[in-house]
Amino acid sequence: MKLWKMNGAGNAFAIFDARSTAFTPTTEQIRKIAADLKADQVIAMERDATKDVFMRIWNSDGSEVSACGNATRCVGLLMLDETGKDRVTIQTEADMLRATRAGEGLITVDMGSPQMGWEDIPLSEKMDVRGVDVKIGPIDAPILSRPAVVSMGNPHAVFFVKDVAAYDIPAIGPLVEWHPLFPKGTNVGFAQVIDRETIRLRVWERAAGLTRACGTGACAALVCAARAGLTGRKARMILDGGDLTIDWRESDDHVYMTGPVELEFEAEI
Repeated sequence: MKLWKMNGAGNAFAIFDARSTAFTPTTEQIRKIAADLKADQVIAMERDATKDVFMRIWNSDGSEVSACGNATRCVGLLMLDETGKDRVTIQTEADMLRATRAGEGLITVDMGSPQMGWEDIPLSEKMDVRGVDVKIGPIDAPILSRPAVVSMGNPHAVFFVKDVAAYDIPAIGPLVEWHPLFPKGTNVGFAQVIDRETIRLRVWERAAGLTRACGTGACAALVCAARAGLTGRKARMILDGGDLTIDWRESDDHVYMTGPVELEFEAEI
């Protein structure tokens, strides 16, 4: 079986080619692989009857999740190289995604339409998704409150802040991640709008912690910022591991994510 260690804007993945050999790891095995290879997620590429590949995703704690934007770019590059196609289709538990080249070392993924119904996130009760009832700190003087929420195949809560460096994200993230309002947990974004075309973003990922980049988190932050009138529908997202360009197009309501992909090594195991 082939193994690739890759990263997308610093978000690191161990990717296994399970199209010919079954890959059915236990929770403990996923945790061990992630720890040994310093991977934020473990990915299995599986056969799909109608798409170029099926992508299965585990977080570093062993839990399986439905979507990962940066991993989709990495798998997209592998499949584009392998097939020689201009565009490849990648099926996930959340949706079918399309990947194309966007220049040297850059891949664009069509992430589909954002889901903005309260039941789509999901939330435990009906609420305006543009600012939900979550507060961090004293009730009468919270340090953070009313994040916007959206689903990009996985749930995201986005706080807009003046300075992302002013917050202890490893301390705050878990408090929001498993807040009772989010029955399936949530990713937590801290977004600093620099101007209408630039956002500085850090993300506490559900079941993974603070990572150097989060593709779906970048998509979520741009959608929430545009809905709030803080930015336009396209912006550069500055993450710890690099930049992503997110474009929420009016023409089809899809969110397109463009960013770098790096192959660190490959091996046969």
